[in-house]
Amino acid sequence: MLAKRIIPCLDVHDGNVVKGVKFQNISSIGDPVELAMRYCSEGADELVFYDISASYENRKAILSVIEKTARNINIPLTVGGGVNTVEDFYSLLSAGADKVSINSGAIRNPKTIAAAAKRFGNQCVVLSMDVKKTRDGKWMVFSMGGRESTLMDAIEWAKKGESLGAGEIVINSIDRDGVYSGYDLEITSAISKVVGIPVIASGGAGEANHFADALTIGGADGALAASLFHRNQLNIGALKRMLASCGIPIRLV
Repeated sequence: MLAKRIIPCLDVHDGNVVKGVKFQNISSIGDPVELAMRYCSEGADELVFYDISASYENRKAILSVIEKTARNINIPLTVGGGVNTVEDFYSLLSAGADKVSINSGAIRNPKTIAAAAKRFGNQCVVLSMDVKKTRDGKWMVFSMGGRESTLMDAIEWAKKGESLGAGEIVINSIDRDGVYSGYDLEITSAISKVVGIPVIASGGAGEANHFADALTIGGADGALAASLFHRNQLNIGALKRMLASCGIPIRLV
């Protein structure tokens, strides 16, 4: 069985790591390179870097920050934000990213997933989905940093993303973002059961047990978190030792 992954997420705005609640009320946390180096030393399996306002501001991700981050870590780096074309994939991979995350750009033009997978390989293409549960109990996909509803069903979009060539899916729960109440196990499990590619749970981690739940009940291949790590509320090494003690396959350092 493949080891489950613990993945810190750096949401970056204006060159600084930031964090909000339900994609709103953003506050500054610190320097992305310093945090990336810290998480690498603590035993993180991967790192995700999102330029969270790039799509909304109609610009590209900040390559200089990505390059500096990549030079200072020795774990896989996924980068997203303002990705719309195959050329954007090329720029980010050239800057040091190992994988590229596409969200709003894939919604506007799903064929970009297929084109990027054909050119760089499925393993480089991550479909990031911002998902929110509506009043009628359905999970819908949102775009532009959670600002706009697409009216697309989240489960169907995940299946389509895989069929187009995405090699991994990240489920960002808008409802759980920054509220420490645990991952949305229902939608994570639902998508994990219908796709054959790795699924990463994101949004809501508040304690170590939430990671265990996402990786077992939710069926996720990895769990992504931000605030909990940024504010030193949970050490990655200690978290991984706890998960291993529960019988969850995990890479220990």
